[in-house]
Amino acid sequence: MTFPHLRLSANPHDRTGVRRKDQAWLDERWADPESRVLLVSGTRVRPVSGRVPWLSPQEAPEGLRVLLGEQGGRAHFAVVVPPGSVPGEKHEWFPLRGLLPHLATDGLDEAPLLFHALGLAEWLHVTRFCPRCGGALEAQASGHELVCSQCGRSQFPRTDPAVIMLVTAGEPGSPAERCLLGRQALWPEGRYSTLAGFCEPGETLEDAVRREVAEEVGIRVGEVEYFGNQPWPLPASLMIGFLGRAESTEIQVDDDEIEAARWFTREEMKAEAEAGTLALPAGVSISRSLVEHWYGDTLPGQW
Repeated sequence: MTFPHLRLSANPHDRTGVRRKDQAWLDERWADPESRVLLVSGTRVRPVSGRVPWLSPQEAPEGLRVLLGEQGGRAHFAVVVPPGSVPGEKHEWFPLRGLLPHLATDGLDEAPLLFHALGLAEWLHVTRFCPRCGGALEAQASGHELVCSQCGRSQFPRTDPAVIMLVTAGEPGSPAERCLLGRQALWPEGRYSTLAGFCEPGETLEDAVRREVAEEVGIRVGEVEYFGNQPWPLPASLMIGFLGRAESTEIQVDDDEIEAARWFTREEMKAEAEAGTLALPAGVSISRSLVEHWYGDTLPGQW
């Protein structure tokens, strides 16, 4: 079974990090009409005919040039401009979440480049001043480093590790085996997903799984097994998937992050998904992959 969330990272580009400060090489590749450029307005992209558009350098406006790397023998850049500084109505520009459905159909090869570009754009957007002295920051290293104009301290892009987990109980593979899903109060009726949360300082990923599940639904988790991971720059996360085995089954939701949680057998999950009363996350998410890995097949319906 091939998981969509893994296919989103299946064709990574060469990030050519050693070239980020090589101005002669950068100028040469920028002058090459075969190079490709993604225009980013703030943290958004304007799709054309349902696809992410790539321009030649000659077509790109002035802005912060970000080197993404090389793919298919071509250099790829992003040009980041202030919001509203290029043509197009506001509703025509989409954040990464709005672009994910296009990637799931025919844009899988572009996903790593897009994740890279918009992840950096998000970081540049929110990192305006030096956290040490408050001085202005200046972009260097093709957009991958910000240097304070006053104290000289460098800032680099940050990625926040987040655990996402499917917890199961009962004899593995048996009809009675169940998996645990939860829902937030803001979600439409019937929408459920796996539990997730951020890793705290000084904490292992496995202990983050156990703590988050205990905090959110009161379930005690024992064995924790690594499943896979997915870049998730919304705005700056790496989703790290796990399978956990429950040592208790009584649910006590925290009524803060989680409104309700349920145990589902495979039969219940299939019946409710087919009836449309259970909506699971979209196919490009690692949450969907975790659920269908446990279920053993694809399921109908999604957010």
